[in-house]
Amino acid sequence: MSEIVLKIKEANLLGRGGANFPVWQKWQAVISNSGSEKYIICNGAEGEPDVEKDEFIIMHYAKELVEGIKIAINEISAKKAYIYLNHQYYSKYKDLLLSFSEGLPIEVVEKGKGYIAGEETAICEYIENGFAEPRQKPPFISDKGLWGKPTLLNNVESFYYVYKISKDEYNDKRFVSINGDVVNRGTFELSRMLTIKEMLLETKNYPEFDFFVQVGGGAEGLIMLPSELDVPLSGCGAIKVFNRSTTDLIKLMQYWADFLNKGNCDKCVPCREGMYRISEMIKNNDFNQKKLFEIFDVLEKTSFCALGRGASIPFRSLIEKLNFFEKYGKE
Repeated sequence: MSEIVLKIKEANLLGRGGANFPVWQKWQAVISNSGSEKYIICNGAEGEPDVEKDEFIIMHYAKELVEGIKIAINEISAKKAYIYLNHQYYSKYKDLLLSFSEGLPIEVVEKGKGYIAGEETAICEYIENGFAEPRQKPPFISDKGLWGKPTLLNNVESFYYVYKISKDEYNDKRFVSINGDVVNRGTFELSRMLTIKEMLLETKNYPEFDFFVQVGGGAEGLIMLPSELDVPLSGCGAIKVFNRSTTDLIKLMQYWADFLNKGNCDKCVPCREGMYRISEMIKNNDFNQKKLFEIFDVLEKTSFCALGRGASIPFRSLIEKLNFFEKYGKE
């Protein structure tokens, strides 16, 4: 194991795109692969609503981000690296990132359409063919990614912290987007060991009113109650606060349904038809708990990719924790 991979392992750096997968394992898998042609993708798709941490890093630490990618290029002997950005970030920061990439085999690519275009195999498919559709896994991209070659993919935040680790400046922190019904909306760098409650308190965002939160993003994030917040933040670094007395739960669910309907690729029946059925129930205010939970089960067990398998998370957690059917449900 090389010095930098060992440092990443000792730092216990976990992926910051949502999966919490150990970064060193991804690196080692690509390094150990016998393929002679290898690639790197820095994923800045950040398509989850209300998550703004990658933009904060690019805006303030573009040089450090590129240096982290450079370390990876040298470590795995990559032929080329791609910085994959959502449409807004691409138009705002392409030139900035390229200014720090001079002389390096780095290309900045604009994200494909749809929420699914941020999934790792869909990114590979889009860069190759211009169509953002997910692929069957396995094989995983560390074995067969871009053009069937070993590919290392990490989030913007992960590459930034690789640079910090290389300089012995990593202090076990993470970036967190906090928004919603809060006083101090923004992106904060906080200790990874803080609980969700402590993060809200430290940023002076802990509400004095009855509330609930959505963690992990504004589409597929989990709904949590105040009594559940004494745990560290896992997954994607985002906390959105909702005032329980003023939040229209129907409108909130409709927002999720519209977003996920628009963002899926229509490749598989469970996701395509399941999200359509959920959306129709909400639009018609025609809720049946048994039918709805049957759809959730089908989505979770049979969807082709992570978008469909995670689509039920916000709906299910809201329904179960906020007594939804006491007000809206039918037997």
